[in-house]
Amino acid sequence: MTKSELIAKLAANNPRLYHREVERIVSTIFDEITAALARGDRVELRGFGAFSVKERPARVGRNPRTGASVQVTEKFIPYFKTGKQLRERLNGQG
Repeated sequence: MTKSELIAKLAANNPRLYHREVERIVSTIFDEITAALARGDRVELRGFGAFSVKERPARVGRNPRTGASVQVTEKFIPYFKTGKQLRERLNGQG
């Protein structure tokens, strides 16, 4: 599902809201999650899952084409861990 598909589905399920209002709500939610992760905070949506940031330390990598050593800088990556209710629903238990 894409962001535009999500917006269309929410707008269809909430006919009293204008499409542009639903779009603004969805964008605001995504922007707040992004801002929280950028600050290093954890975002937990009960029953769905938790977003957090993990650090990948600097390391020496290899160029696959030449085999030469390459210094790779540290990186911060978003990480998502599913909630128990979501896992159960996906596995047909809920």
